[in-house]
Amino acid sequence: MTTRPHDDGDFRVEFAVRFGTLWAMSGASALEGRIAGYLLLDSSGGVSAAELSDTLGISTGTVSTATRRLIDAGFVRRVRRPGSRADGFVMDADVWAGFLEREYAYLRAQRELAAAALTHVDPGTDAHARVTNMHDYMSWLIDDVDLAAAWSRHRERLRRDRE
Repeated sequence: MTTRPHDDGDFRVEFAVRFGTLWAMSGASALEGRIAGYLLLDSSGGVSAAELSDTLGISTGTVSTATRRLIDAGFVRRVRRPGSRADGFVMDADVWAGFLEREYAYLRAQRELAAAALTHVDPGTDAHARVTNMHDYMSWLIDDVDLAAAWSRHRERLRRDRE
């Protein structure tokens, strides 16, 4: 039996709400997550702020703030919609690779902070052990676990397998 994908608005909203809940589990805004989840399933070439507000039941002010944050974080782009004065919002096809790039900037900053802290805590103390582990963990993720390269290789294998 073959199922055919279709535009199921109810599912898109349900997905967006569930995505927002999961997004919030990382400490981020659930409303930003709802917008990201909605855009993840969109193929229209750009969703207006008014549509996001109406469809997701979020105030226009909140949509404006959330989309600005999502743009700043690299999850969403603002696009000019043909035939419309209103901008639209889209999510790139491989937003996750961009997420990894930003995550590495965070990890490098954490490692630098740990290195600085190590010069201010006494060796042999619990604090020194914790900060050393912080530094070593960040170094391991940056130097040994190259998730961006692994994702790129994996994505390419999947693409070839689908051809």
